[in-house]
Amino acid sequence: MKDATLPFESYGVSHKGCVRQLNEDSYLMEPQSGLWLVADGMGGHDAGEVASASIVEHLATVGIASSAPDLRARFEDRLSRAHAEIRGISEARGVTIGSTVAALLAMDGRFACLWSGDSRVYLVRNGAISQISRDHTEVQELLDRGMISPTEARTWPRRNVITRAVGVSDEIVVDFQQGEILPGDVFVLSTDGLTAHVTDAEIEAAVASAAPKAACEKLLAAVLARGGTDNVTIVLVRIRDGHNGRFPGSGLSVSGSRDR
Repeated sequence: MKDATLPFESYGVSHKGCVRQLNEDSYLMEPQSGLWLVADGMGGHDAGEVASASIVEHLATVGIASSAPDLRARFEDRLSRAHAEIRGISEARGVTIGSTVAALLAMDGRFACLWSGDSRVYLVRNGAISQISRDHTEVQELLDRGMISPTEARTWPRRNVITRAVGVSDEIVVDFQQGEILPGDVFVLSTDGLTAHVTDAEIEAAVASAAPKAACEKLLAAVLARGGTDNVTIVLVRIRDGHNGRFPGSGLSVSGSRDR
């Protein structure tokens, strides 16, 4: 890491919600590596949790990269290993299991977001929120083709059917976006248990007025108050103003609650 960059703080929470008996979500925060991710497992009791946990376990070994390209290469290598492991478990059990993933990589003042499935990455910058990721779902494909309207999409019967996930198909396909990190940026990573109950505008308002811990807790409380129909996981990464350290490896990262 040659360039001085911006310090950060991050926080994460995960909850089974009000309906599900098991939390099949997982998340990972590795600030020394410049890596944060959320994963939403699928495949029924135990299996979904195994899939998302496999992603976290493999990515937790990413270590300290020598450059941004090295960090991405390490990420893709570990994700491929998780993919292979999940495929092996699926074959052994005779069922299809898998997991979404949405990740933030950051080094030397740059970021890359990588995702597969419908877990999301948002960026709140200068008082405006934008969704960096693009859902891999049937309903998003219909929207892209102009076959349904955004209003119809909100209640579409198959709106939760995903078209990509780690461990499901023979090959893993991950999309990515990259850009420059600016002071005051806030990245929000979440599974769809958040966006099922909370609007983009509410996410923006929560993160704009509070530190990551308070913002996570406020968003989680809103989900639970509105019925929490799915597992919900939220990870926030805020880039502080100032040049007092390097990124990654110079900030504060703390884990939140995990209710199974």
